[in-house]
Amino acid sequence: MSFTRRSEETMKEQKPLRLRKRAEFLAVRNGEKRRGRFFLLEVKKREPAESAAAKVGDKPRVGLTVTKKNGNAVIRNRIRRRLREAMRANAGDMADGTDYVIVARRDALDAPFTELVRELARRVAKTETKR
Repeated sequence: MSFTRRSEETMKEQKPLRLRKRAEFLAVRNGEKRRGRFFLLEVKKREPAESAAAKVGDKPRVGLTVTKKNGNAVIRNRIRRRLREAMRANAGDMADGTDYVIVARRDALDAPFTELVRELARRVAKTETKR
């Protein structure tokens, strides 16, 4: 797996939509959970009515949660940036009409980036084969 700079157009195509509202995050909590070494991945298939109400169509949406338990703001933001980039690298593998929430663990800070991307790819793939 190669990590090279992509053009702006390619990155915009790959970038999934974000979960923004607390209610959206809470709805995903009721879905399937995949535990990993660096994070917990919560996955929930959206109902067509939810997609229409949010005006997002069938694109996947992703939310990140990094709690204060992980450290101060500098550390939390660093974890968030690393996970956001790993999420972008795996955006093409995410299922349409599905919401994902990544709940970070402290280990995500020091993990090699390639391992972080591989772990996320494994968790996303597991949710697809499980259905």
